[in-house]
Amino acid sequence: MAYTFQFAAVFESLDLLAKGALLTIQLSAAAMVAGLLFGATFAVLRTFGGRWVSMAIGTYVEAIRNTPFLIQLFLIYFGLPSLGISLDPVTAALIGMSVNCAAYTTEIIRSGIMAIPSGQIEAARALAFSTTDIIRHIVLFPALRVAAPALGSQFILVMLGSSVVSTVSADELTATGHILETQTFRPFEVYIVVTLIYLAIAFTLKLLFAWLDVAWFSRRGRL
Repeated sequence: MAYTFQFAAVFESLDLLAKGALLTIQLSAAAMVAGLLFGATFAVLRTFGGRWVSMAIGTYVEAIRNTPFLIQLFLIYFGLPSLGISLDPVTAALIGMSVNCAAYTTEIIRSGIMAIPSGQIEAARALAFSTTDIIRHIVLFPALRVAAPALGSQFILVMLGSSVVSTVSADELTATGHILETQTFRPFEVYIVVTLIYLAIAFTLKLLFAWLDVAWFSRRGRL
């Protein structure tokens, strides 16, 4: 059966797709920042914070990593109103993405911390380094340098996973594509363009993370 591609209707609505892509980027960037901050904090606390703190964080990490992101999102958006907490779709999406990202980031950074030789920490203590200085210079920075490639990959997955938030009516790229498809009745063309936009965002993030790895970690590591 012959099929005639007709992209004209899609190209006429590129402004709508651009708005959806912008929300995707904004949600992803905010979730990446929150995930990195909380992930680094939780990784340090799980490693050095004592038994009960480690167990609490470990429970959170395992609960998030072993349940579907969609269910987590539904609990936030549809479940919290039962407790009197109502969130708009974008806020619920941001919280869900951040909570999910932080759990994975915690384990990635913790694996970097575990790769640091214990002798370096003992030497820093012998030199009277404060606990803060040890975590900042001896533990966290080297751990982030080791974990940087895995973090970059995880953050790209966060961006791609943002498509799930369309299920709670957040008007990101996938949701916008679905709306456009119902208006134009050209699903093949619409989702080809949506796929190309996701690819463009993903490759841009890949280049950005590669540049940050060189600019922040490699250069500082040589100083």
